[in-house]
This record gives sequence, C-alpha cells and structure tokens, in this order.
Amino acid sequence: MHCQLKTAPTIEPISLADLKMHLRLDSETLDGNLALTQSLAYGSHGISAGGLYTHTGTGVDVLGKQAEVLVHHGTNGATGTVDTKIQEADALAGPYTDWTGGAFTQVTTDGAGATDPDNADYKKQYTGSKQYIRTASKVLLAACEFGTSILVNAATVAEDDLLTAIIQASREYVENYTRRALLTQTWYLYLDAFPDCDYIKLPWGNLQSVTSIKYKDYEGTETTMTVTDEYLVETNGDGVGRIVLPYGVSWPSFTAYPSNPITIEYVCGWTAAALVPEAIRAACKLVCADLWTNREGQSVGSAQIYFENPVVQRLLYSHRLWDEF
Repeated sequence: MHCQLKTAPTIEPISLADLKMHLRLDSETLDGNLALTQSLAYGSHGISAGGLYTHTGTGVDVLGKQAEVLVHHGTNGATGTVDTKIQEADALAGPYTDWTGGAFTQVTTDGAGATDPDNADYKKQYTGSKQYIRTASKVLLAACEFGTSILVNAATVAEDDLLTAIIQASREYVENYTRRALLTQTWYLYLDAFPDCDYIKLPWGNLQSVTSIKYKDYEGTETTMTVTDEYLVETNGDGVGRIVLPYGVSWPSFTAYPSNPITIEYVCGWTAAALVPEAIRAACKLVCADLWTNREGQSVGSAQIYFENPVVQRLLYSHRLWDEF
C-alpha cells in the first residue's frame, strides 16, 4: 500500500498577509502599501434587464492581501435602486460566484427603511480565500450614478517568494506531523489486494469524498466499482475516513495485475482556511517564524541543524491522527 498526491491544495492555512502581520513585516510607507483599482467605472448605469446583476466589474487580484471593496454612489434616478455584491473566483476569467456575506445594503434616493441613501460611499472588507474578486450590481426602476473600486493593502517585502515557500513548507511539516490533510487535496491510494476485513482506511483524515475505486485484472482490463451497491463511504468528520462493504457484499475476486492493481482516488482536507483549527494555524505561524528567523540554519560546531519547536508539537498533539496505515 502506498499513497501518491494527485492535486495539491490551492490555498494555504495562513495567507501571506497573515504571516507578514505575524512577523511584523511590511514595506516602507502606507501609500506604498495601498493600491486602489477600479472594478466598475463610475457613471450613469441603466436599468438591469430582467432584474439581474448585469453591471459587473473587472476582477482584481487579492490573493494573500487585505482587500476592501468601495462603492461610490452619486445620484439615483427617481425611485431608482442599486444592489451590489462581491463575487469571487480562482481565475481572472472566472467563473465568479457570490461571496457569502458580500452583499451591500440596497441604495435608494432617500435611504428609507432598510436601505442606504445615495450620494455616499460604502465599503465592505473581503475576508474570503479566492484570488480574484469583483463587484456585480443591478439597477431597478431608474438609471443611477455609481462605480466601484477595490482597495488592496499590498504590503510587500523583497522576500515574498521566500515567505510563500515557507508557508507551503510549514503546511507540509504540519501535515506530516499530524498525519492529516489540512486543505482540499486529491490523493491516490494504491493497493496490491483487497483486505481480509470489510473496510479500507484512507490516510490523511478529513475525508470529503471518494472519486473512484478501480481494479485491474492480469490482462490489464480495468473495472470501476459502483458506490452504494459495492461499497459505502464513511467520512467520519475530522477523523479517519473509511470505505466499507455493504451488508452481504464481498470485495471483488480477480487475478490481479502485477503493478498497482487497485487504485482509490479520494479528496480530503478542510474546504477553507477558516475551518482549520486555530491551534493548527498558530503552529503553522510558529513554524514559519522559525524558518524565517533561521533561514541559514542553526550552528552546532561546524554543522547546520534545525531544532523543532516544542510549542508547535504541543499545539499539534491533540490534532494528530494516531491510526496506523
């Protein structure tokens, strides 16, 4: 039995901005750190067809940075209303989806009821994990003057690439120590034979789903097993996920192919950085700080060595998966 990583996480448990704040690193001036980028040009925007969010802005890269979305409202037409929301995506071209919590209060001419008045600016901080964000707005009843922009705190240091690599290294260290996947990733588990028992444990914990179970006979003919009929999936929360046999069902009997005859593809890890326990996130920051501070290693005589931080191990101890594979 052995595992192979198919798809690594696209996000990390801590962002570059988180680490810079932890290490107290930034660039020289406030003005140098801030970048204001237009998303939707200011002007008179007409009534949205079908009541849809037809006025979409340009995406802005906010990965690893603090970002605030600004909506600049001029005068609404008589009875006109404007609804604006923040959308997010992994790629500049999209697809974009609504960010939960990203809807602005509706803007009207007088701000009556549960609305905000026109001729004012409104802002909302983006705290999601996607790389790109934009605004989407809909205008009803009458044309309205408004535009949107995105303010990014892009505090940088010359060693950004190094810091990014350190964040990845800290995650990999924590994953190896705890024996669990921190964020969404896809793995292959290869078996030489089906087990004698009625279940298969899947390494790395935090099981999200099983994509497929395939087995190959001695001639190389591959067969895909059917979920529910031939196997069931136990995700088991933060614990060790399992594939189990339904009642009265046995593992397939076949003459196995000589190399990796059984392949299980599965997805594991927490789905968002915010779901990773704070103790694990704190441990990642401490590992990053140690790697940053001791970039050249620690010397004992003529040797370069690294000392593991006992606080890190204490933070991670209760989150370690102790099952043997």
